[in-house]
Amino acid sequence: MSHDVSTERVTLAELAAEAGVSLSTISKVLNGRPDVAAGTRAQVEQLLAERGYERRVGRNGNHTELIELVFHELQDVWSMELIAGVERVAQQHGLSVVLTESGTRHSPAPEWIEGVMRRRPVGVVLVFSDLAPSYRAQLEARSIPFVIVDPAGDPAPDVPSVGSANWSGGLQATRHLIELGHRRIAAITGPDDMMCSLARVDGYRTAMNAAGLPIDPGWIHYGDFHVDGGREHALALLRLPEPPTAVFAGSDLQALGVYEACRSLGLRIPEDLSVIGYDDLAVAQWVSPRLTTVHQPLRRMGAEAARIVINLARRRPSATPRIDLATHLVVRESTAVPA
Repeated sequence: MSHDVSTERVTLAELAAEAGVSLSTISKVLNGRPDVAAGTRAQVEQLLAERGYERRVGRNGNHTELIELVFHELQDVWSMELIAGVERVAQQHGLSVVLTESGTRHSPAPEWIEGVMRRRPVGVVLVFSDLAPSYRAQLEARSIPFVIVDPAGDPAPDVPSVGSANWSGGLQATRHLIELGHRRIAAITGPDDMMCSLARVDGYRTAMNAAGLPIDPGWIHYGDFHVDGGREHALALLRLPEPPTAVFAGSDLQALGVYEACRSLGLRIPEDLSVIGYDDLAVAQWVSPRLTTVHQPLRRMGAEAARIVINLARRRPSATPRIDLATHLVVRESTAVPA
């Protein structure tokens, strides 16, 4: 053990000499201390990268052996898929996962950054739009890497993120309904300030326009991705003088709300209304009829995010990782030709 420590000290001393800084400055950079000039920090970081110096994940006394997964809202089945993906990769690396609920969908609350500074995780996985520059600076000063999953907004170019092909998913869902013969197709998507909501409804519009079908502005509803919202929007659509024959719901939970609306109005799925969801949660196979939906690889998104923060902690990537995973349509029994 003493030989290993001595070797490491000599290596760091050589690095310090080469960078023209003190050994304590090298140590401060390695430990993420904020009291190092930005230019010096950059110079030392570059030298560490060039010499292939790897900071050990977790077991160096500087970080606790965990990955922090932060949601603005834990949404039961949807959140569990992301959690399962993060946990699988964390366990492979001997790390635990801590869950935090904080802030709005755009950013965690101010008190969160104080807590994460105390916890000193190996890395942070955030289910938000972006991260404020001040938060980013504090995480970087402590050498705590982060990645954003399913970003609600459009993160800055230098922010690592993992998402999915939302526009393509909306296009596939709507095209499936058009191919069945539907012409009056409504869309219930998520909040109008979330990129994934807008991208899914843009895919819907593209499919409708490509087929030469008119889009009634009253057919597009912005919801909240929850069951109750899906039910209320579906009731409004189904009470129109000319109701839609099909509904594309921007989440499986909203699709369940559409099921409830049909039940309360005495309508049958798919005989009276075709319904298609988004996410392909386990519940999509439990409902009757089983839900046709767009598979979003949530578990894999969580796994990729965990891999990214672990690799960032080890200073492996040479470029900012930006990943958009493919989506695909899963056809079940909730869609059929219109009556």
